Amino acid sequence: MQPTAGQALPHTRARSVHWITTAAVIAAVIGSAALVQPAGASTAKRPVAGVKAGVPAVQPPDPKAAHYPMNCAGAPVDVVGRASGDLDGDGRPETVAVARCHSGTGTPPSGLYVLAPDAAGGGAPRIVETLVDPKEQRSFKDLRIEDRKVRATVLGYSSDDIPRCCPDQMRDYSWEWRSGTYYEVPGPLANGV
Repeated sequence: MQPTAGQALPHTRARSVHWITTAAVIAAVIGSAALVQPAGASTAKRPVAGVKAGVPAVQPPDPKAAHYPMNCAGAPVDVVGRASGDLDGDGRPETVAVARCHSGTGTPPSGLYVLAPDAAGGGAPRIVETLVDPKEQRSFKDLRIEDRKVRATVLGYSSDDIPRCCPDQMRDYSWEWRSGTYYEVPGPLANGV
């Protein structure tokens, strides 16, 4: 059926009152839906996964506030990687940090550190474990915490002749808290980077 030529019928024209009324009805429906809760719902806070009940929530240590045991000959220390999670099962998060001396060029060796909050509270985070010392001439990628384990891909060098910009070895590692200490678990050795 074709529309007739000429003026539209008066009841088919939308006026501003029509649109305002429609908008008000939609807003009322959305607003009431936000207020309705399912049966049995409460506003009580639910426990966070991996945190023990009764343990106050604690922010993970800030790796940029820590003091690292690195000799940078006056250069600042750069934090180039971080991951946080409860590694020892006490309900409080630790932070794992990759730190190295600042350098304008090249890839300086990095250290891998586990940080905990200051025991007295309010101070700089303390290093509770050095997982990899910068003296080992390593660097890291894909740092993460999974299932209370620290996991990372560790890059290294097959000899002193390899330029420090270009690691030629790669291996996945994990570190796990057991019986009061961190155990290193190396993955299979990759053929190269």
